[in-house]
Amino acid sequence: MQVKRLDRPRSTSYRRRALLLLTALVPLAVIIAVLAWTLQDGAGPTRTPDNGHGKDAAGAFFLSATAVLVCCFLAGNVAARLHQPRVMGEIAAGIVLGPSILGTVSPEAFSWLFPDGVLPLMEGLAQVGLVLFVFGVGREVSSLQLRNTTAQALTITQASLLVPLASGMAAGLVLIDGFKPPGIPSGAFVLFIGCALSITAFPVLARVISETGMTDSRAGQLSLIAAAIGDGGSWILLGMVLAMAHGSGFLGIGLTTVAVTAVVMVFLGPLRARLSRYTGTQGQTTTNTALAVLAIAVVAAAAATSALGVHQLIGAFLVGVVWPTRNPSATAAATLASRACMILLPFFFFGFGLAIDLTTLLSGRGFLGVMTGLLAVAILTKIGGAGLGARLSGVPWREAYTVGVLLNTRGLTEIIVLRIGYDAGIIGHDLLAVLTAVALFTTFMTGPLLKVAGHQRNEAQKPSSEDEPQELTEHPRSASKT
Repeated sequence: MQVKRLDRPRSTSYRRRALLLLTALVPLAVIIAVLAWTLQDGAGPTRTPDNGHGKDAAGAFFLSATAVLVCCFLAGNVAARLHQPRVMGEIAAGIVLGPSILGTVSPEAFSWLFPDGVLPLMEGLAQVGLVLFVFGVGREVSSLQLRNTTAQALTITQASLLVPLASGMAAGLVLIDGFKPPGIPSGAFVLFIGCALSITAFPVLARVISETGMTDSRAGQLSLIAAAIGDGGSWILLGMVLAMAHGSGFLGIGLTTVAVTAVVMVFLGPLRARLSRYTGTQGQTTTNTALAVLAIAVVAAAAATSALGVHQLIGAFLVGVVWPTRNPSATAAATLASRACMILLPFFFFGFGLAIDLTTLLSGRGFLGVMTGLLAVAILTKIGGAGLGARLSGVPWREAYTVGVLLNTRGLTEIIVLRIGYDAGIIGHDLLAVLTAVALFTTFMTGPLLKVAGHQRNEAQKPSSEDEPQELTEHPRSASKT
């Protein structure tokens, strides 16, 4: 006799997904409404017939936003089918919608679809998404519990960070004459190039490790810890570079960075412990309060670091580092940040696509040769430095190679760093295009290089489930065992 298997009712799952979706859409609707209201000069609806397609300001914005979201969603699906991180497809979509492709093929269509009036609104959404994303990265980095890090992991971290940093600074010295913008200190330019080439994309790396089944492997755990420590150091170093670019002396740079870090640690550190104890024993009301405190803390820290001459993302990252990670409020905060980033980050990719013009690489001024040279430096120093550090610490050659390949993943983190440097005037649009190509190439090649070592993507694990939203970074918690 056959026994019917009693399946779990799907209505509960649907309600849960609907609630999660509303959690992200309600704040987004409020943000969009406020931004749309700022376009109006007075009471009542204000029409702007010269916005490109005869719509009012809000209608023009929603049309442009729809185009961005749809293109990024479709491109992310294509990247997933090609066994690449979804974020790579979304970045490519932003570039396609920018002057590199759409603006070159059909300038009229570009102007009609993205009139000048909507661009500041989309940039505002992009900044909100970036702040939440970097907060999530800081939170995931802190959850690895690095206090138990071994000497082996520290050796790999130092090699994977310092070797590319030094090599990138050497490359920056070569590029000063042809690429340094006027008015930018040479030290800031050189240090920024080194910082850009030493970055590892922690969220993308975590996803690659999960998909290839290396969650519990020594190579996967060592790579995660090295990336976490390296990313933390890189963000602090980036803050120093920005302060240097703004004209502060070296002592002023160090004092500013230390002051920002100390303020966040001192004021939010005790708050983290108290909030963790309080929300561990209270109900839903306290969780909602924690979310409100979270929003205030992230926005205030971003504003404070920006006022001090350090980029606002540095403040968001530090808040993420000290925020509780083991209680209901932490789960709610991660969910909110994840859903908001899924909707808001495409606007950053679009804004990045506006700033970059990849046709620069084919302009005949030697940019293609510069890109090839920087690509070689980025790959050899990251894979070689991290791999050699792993081998010297006792890791077998095959695993050492795997560690180097994993840490060569740059992805979204470097794209964000490059945009920060471009906005600060440290690099121009030509070098932005070159370094973007380097970031994309090094990320795309991670999968094929891992196959050389015998690591295949787990086909049973989809890169992005259509039924269950993914976490912001999706790193394996078992990394804290190292």
